Amino acid sequence: MRSTSFACTIALIVFTCLATLLTSISTRAQYHDVTAFGARGDGTTDNTSFIQKAIDTCAVNGGKVYFPPGRFLTGTIRLKSNVILSISAGATLLAHTDIAKYPYLDAGIPFYGDQWAKQSLIFCKGQQNVGIEGEGTIDGQGGSFRVTTLVKPDRYKNRPYLLWFAGCKNVSVINVHLRNSAFWMQHYLGCEYVRIDGLNIWNHSNKNNDMMDIDGCRFVTISNINGDSDDDGITIKSTSPLISENITITNCVISSHCNALKFGTESTGGFRNVAVSNCVIKPSGQVSTIYGKPAGISGLALEIVDGGIMENITISNIIIQGPQVPIFIRLGNRGRKYRDDAILPPTGRIRNIHISDIVATGADTTGCAIAGIDGAPIESVSLNHISIETTGGGTVKDRERHPEAKEKDYPEATMFGKLPAYGFYVSNARDIRMTNVTVRSRSPDSRPGIALEKTENFSLSGLDIPPSDSTDAVVYITNSRNGSVSDVIKHYPLRRFVWKDKKSVNIHE
Repeated sequence: MRSTSFACTIALIVFTCLATLLTSISTRAQYHDVTAFGARGDGTTDNTSFIQKAIDTCAVNGGKVYFPPGRFLTGTIRLKSNVILSISAGATLLAHTDIAKYPYLDAGIPFYGDQWAKQSLIFCKGQQNVGIEGEGTIDGQGGSFRVTTLVKPDRYKNRPYLLWFAGCKNVSVINVHLRNSAFWMQHYLGCEYVRIDGLNIWNHSNKNNDMMDIDGCRFVTISNINGDSDDDGITIKSTSPLISENITITNCVISSHCNALKFGTESTGGFRNVAVSNCVIKPSGQVSTIYGKPAGISGLALEIVDGGIMENITISNIIIQGPQVPIFIRLGNRGRKYRDDAILPPTGRIRNIHISDIVATGADTTGCAIAGIDGAPIESVSLNHISIETTGGGTVKDRERHPEAKEKDYPEATMFGKLPAYGFYVSNARDIRMTNVTVRSRSPDSRPGIALEKTENFSLSGLDIPPSDSTDAVVYITNSRNGSVSDVIKHYPLRRFVWKDKKSVNIHE
């Protein structure tokens, strides 16, 4: 009996050791060091073929392609299923500056821009279980790809993305440092189950230097990003009929000379079910600009102008320091086709937008806008616990303006000029709820804090908005109906707090 037990024990020990050995061998086999395939981290050797060979070999059984410390120069490389690029601390994947090293690529998904955006440093099409990880750096050397014309679309050509994932599933990009793209830094097109986490991003080397573009993707998590870009920051797009949906964005610090967190401008399919929380938007560390303004144009920009829907969006717990306009919501009708043979897109729709717990400082004199167009109102928007500080300085003339619709124009938070309110201007909207809204100006402003025009079914309550001596009221209501204004904090007890014209009916104070 003892002999049998002893034999079983020995067999178990042997089996365990053998399993450990096999696991160790298997684990080692999953790592493919690029230097074993001929790559050199000297910053001058063209490693494109060596890195691609490592990827191709790794793809047979899956695993990681490893970059040890060094500077690995390369042109376009194609990532394949079940392969992770592991870039170690001290390693830099360095983009080649010769455009001939970037062949034209086909994403397999028709989208607006596919006739000129055809190149990328890292390209992955129709693959699954792919990603990039590590504490190292990917540097696009984007300043080397000069823009020689402003003529569209030629000005976009021959400037590669840094990362381009198209039609992929189970994508992860984690912890790496991304630097200096020649165009958009990251384009995720028509992908599913995408995780972007812990990235450190600096993108101030060329025109169109977006931080990242999530385009027609589903089931996306973006977290712990520390990014600074010249053009738009974290950007949700829809350049094809694919909808960007089921997306969460959290715990990010974002700086942009343009729009820090943006939906649009391309909106062919639209945006649905997006939750944003716990983020800080602050001025860029780069003072000089290619586009935009040093502190940014807008903090939150939600835009539908090329058809499509925007619905079920929540944004909460956001600090916004510096951009000219903290909040901009725009439904327009530019109506741009995503391809020449597509049908003309109908006017889009915005509804069910909920924004809460926002603290914004450093805004300029423009004012925030929630602006639809005649026949296409923005619907069901709630703003709760919003605090905005502006520079002030608006005049009586600014107060009396009725901004033109500009429904065909490119959407930008400053497109209407100084708005008739220094807090919020709401036009062509329905079912608007503002509660516990505080607005302050650092210098006297002759405009009201809130102005409503062509708005119906609204409720304003818990307002803390001091008027100036030249302001008739803190809320102006023009050509609107079915609303209420209540619980206005009375900074000046004898002053009226709501002004409405004769066209505005069923307004309760």
